[in-house]
Amino acid sequence: MSYRSNKRQYEDHGRRERDRTFQRHNDRFSGDFGNNDSNAQNYNDRGHDAATTSMMIFIQQRNLGKLIGRGGSQIRALQEETRTKITIDRNAGSYEQASVTIHGTRADQQQAWNAIKDLVGGGTSSQKDNSVPKTEEVIDFTNFDWSKATKECEEYQKQVWATLPPIRKDFYKEDSHVTNMSKKYVADLRKNNNNIEVKHVFENEENSADEMKIPNPVETFEQAFKDYPDILEEIRKQGFQKPSPIQCQAWPILLSGRDLIGIAQTGTGKTLAFLLPALIHIDGQATPRTERTGPNVLVMAPTRELALQIEKEVGKYSYHGIKAVCVYGGGNRKEQINVVTSGVQIVIATPGRLNDLVQAKVLDVSAVTYLILDEADRMLDMGFEPQIRKTLLDVRPDRQTVMTSATWPQGVRRLAQSYMKNPLQVFVGSLDLAAVHTVTQRVYLIDEEEKKDMMLHFFQEMGPNDKVIVFFGKKAMVDHISSDLALSGIHCQSIHGDREQCDREQALEDMKTGYVHILLATDVASRGLDIEDITHVLNYDFPRDIEEYVHRVGRTGRAGRTGESITFMTRKDWSHAKELMNILEEADQEVPEELYKMAERYEAWKKKAELEGRGRGGFRGGRNRYRDGL
Repeated sequence: MSYRSNKRQYEDHGRRERDRTFQRHNDRFSGDFGNNDSNAQNYNDRGHDAATTSMMIFIQQRNLGKLIGRGGSQIRALQEETRTKITIDRNAGSYEQASVTIHGTRADQQQAWNAIKDLVGGGTSSQKDNSVPKTEEVIDFTNFDWSKATKECEEYQKQVWATLPPIRKDFYKEDSHVTNMSKKYVADLRKNNNNIEVKHVFENEENSADEMKIPNPVETFEQAFKDYPDILEEIRKQGFQKPSPIQCQAWPILLSGRDLIGIAQTGTGKTLAFLLPALIHIDGQATPRTERTGPNVLVMAPTRELALQIEKEVGKYSYHGIKAVCVYGGGNRKEQINVVTSGVQIVIATPGRLNDLVQAKVLDVSAVTYLILDEADRMLDMGFEPQIRKTLLDVRPDRQTVMTSATWPQGVRRLAQSYMKNPLQVFVGSLDLAAVHTVTQRVYLIDEEEKKDMMLHFFQEMGPNDKVIVFFGKKAMVDHISSDLALSGIHCQSIHGDREQCDREQALEDMKTGYVHILLATDVASRGLDIEDITHVLNYDFPRDIEEYVHRVGRTGRAGRTGESITFMTRKDWSHAKELMNILEEADQEVPEELYKMAERYEAWKKKAELEGRGRGGFRGGRNRYRDGL
């Protein structure tokens, strides 16, 4: 089977492999069903007495259920029987196909493949024999030439992109006052604007002097948009007094056509920082809008709430008839398709629904020339990296790319390195994880049984203008507490991933209007919600990691207001004690003495468990024994 006859499959697979440093499939021991430690161990214990290879099969998505079995029972039995490791990637094939990769010796691979043919091609189907259906394909990557495939992929992409019209990116005419700023003035301006720092992320000796130059920040809206009076008029309508720290540095960079990574906490004006240059970018392209094959601007966001919030922000600015649509899972797919196909310039989307519409050929992203990955760290935390990478294969590589993030973990750096060209990084405050300083953080170390009474006491003490978001670790707990409060006559709303989209939107609207003052939520609400007058955050359950704690705290103290965060901690949360201490100390907050002791006890226990674990099969068992004893 030639590469070109299956260019879509090879292109997807080859690009993904190149982005992962050509790691072979037999290095992967994870799939849609998580890690199967026993099978992986059996595989390793064989001592590799025969050469292990990888075989990739493309099968129909509808046949996956037969292969997986109830609760994964079928695929586990198949792996044990054939002594192979089988991984599934639902996004690696075409829209209707998934890839199944078999790791093992050639003989074991063939045995597994024969068994899979029996499962998906035999039984009660219309197949007269157990041969693989015509739509199912098998690719043996044992002797596959990855270098050649990559070159062919790149050559094919060049031919595709060469037919598209050129992009105009540079719309910036620097104000004379900005041009004449001294280095000391620029340094002081950045320092006084919440300690702005700007730098090149990746060193590249091939860059020209213009590419290496970092634009000076602006101090006023007029300095950034003096050539765009309609934009200035829209800004005046919103009543803003001056640019936020990230805006004053981001606008000169983005209007110049440069790629940008913006690192700042939520509520700092990041959306407007990338939105206004996007409007100018759309209007400034040479190709008439009626001749464009799709939207010029694509915004990818991790949650429905954030995507809808961005759409609402776009709706505040009327600029030359530019239209936007928000597409997300849980929304009416038919209505979203109708709007997309009617002609829009901006698409705001969650990765799953976006990938769905692209694969269904409803949405053409080849015309996207301005790409925004908003809350990139959150998208990676939620496991959207495969969907992001797959979608970006269809977006022209000479686009302008913007990435925003509240943190700068390794995964975000890897994504930036793969898809951005000589980006400038602008970060406000510090790259160190920190909670906003306008929030008073209080921590209470209590028993699990005390939580509900303390929460009810807090509700009783709330003032008439107070609003609180209460965070829980589980959706079932949100529903349980919501029911209890309703029976007690306490008016509240709730939001989590299993609620219908209309109910989630109504819950947010009730909080914004003040119809209710209590919102019960899971971490789906920790990012992307823009309710400016939240006065309190109550962490009923401690979050899964310290990054999520910071984002929860950031729901209050927004837009220059003050706020208060209350956190309940129990013994089972002791692994977070040291990191929480660092956050509190950095923000000059009171640190309970018991929190120091909890951190010391955890560190001592961890060292002891590590020593014991070396002789008892590992550290994990010790940790689980502690949890079982709580």
